[in-house]
Amino acid sequence: MSSLAVHKTAPAADTTPETARGTSPRGRIALVPTLTLLFGALYCLLPVAWVVIAATKSGRELFSTFTFLPGTGFTQNIKDLSAYREGIYWKWMGNSALYAGLGALLSTAVSAVSGYALAVYRFRGRETIFNVLMAGVLMPPVILAIPQYLLLAKADLTDSYASVLLPLVLSPYGVYLARIYAAAAVPDDVVEAGRMDGAGEWRIFTRVALPMMVPGLVTVFLFQFVAVWNNFLLPYIMLSDDEKFPITLGLFTLLEQGSNTPALYTLVITGALLAIVPLIALFLVIQRFWSLDLLSGAVKS
Repeated sequence: MSSLAVHKTAPAADTTPETARGTSPRGRIALVPTLTLLFGALYCLLPVAWVVIAATKSGRELFSTFTFLPGTGFTQNIKDLSAYREGIYWKWMGNSALYAGLGALLSTAVSAVSGYALAVYRFRGRETIFNVLMAGVLMPPVILAIPQYLLLAKADLTDSYASVLLPLVLSPYGVYLARIYAAAAVPDDVVEAGRMDGAGEWRIFTRVALPMMVPGLVTVFLFQFVAVWNNFLLPYIMLSDDEKFPITLGLFTLLEQGSNTPALYTLVITGALLAIVPLIALFLVIQRFWSLDLLSGAVKS
């Protein structure tokens, strides 16, 4: 009569008592970056939460109640902000929309053409031009502000909308991103196929390459829009008429006046909160244009 042998399953050679009990050292290690990211998110969102809550408080509540306790004056703050100097705040908001929208659009167009040319065409001096643009990426804006002011002053363009828009048309970082994306998204085989079909270079760019570059150009537009919307130094140097101020410079002047009139602090905080709304709306609108692998399956090398 044969007997059944019962064998216990031995643990694998590379397992430890911790892994056998269901706890992984790698899981414990992953906890550190998770906590770090949570701390970073809290650090970034805490000021936003403060602005949102402080904008709901009246001038009396702002200095007399707990920091993160909501107030009752949000509606009145918006009314007072809209009535301040006959609604100049909304004039500043419109100026920011003009500077950021038109400036980002022109910059994206220039970046698209320049980046495509640097990625697709082979010509003498191409790498030199690209290296000069890279130097522009590394150049702090504060170094360029004074030379830009002197150049525009000679052309009698200071204290005008053009004095803020013109320096924004060429974005070295935008050209860099457009070149990198065009090199990855526009295969040489597609360009050569267009040439063999008799299409001109401009037609190939607008009908073939540009649709492939849309996700990258949307990113360039968003980065440039946010940078121009938050720009303070250039308008501060170029403009003297407060009717042409963007929202950043307008809120700065309002904050300076608040040092003598504390009641204006609530207007500054409410204005700062409202200035965030267009950026959030823009991100929600254009995020659907981001997609990956637009050329997936289009070309097989």
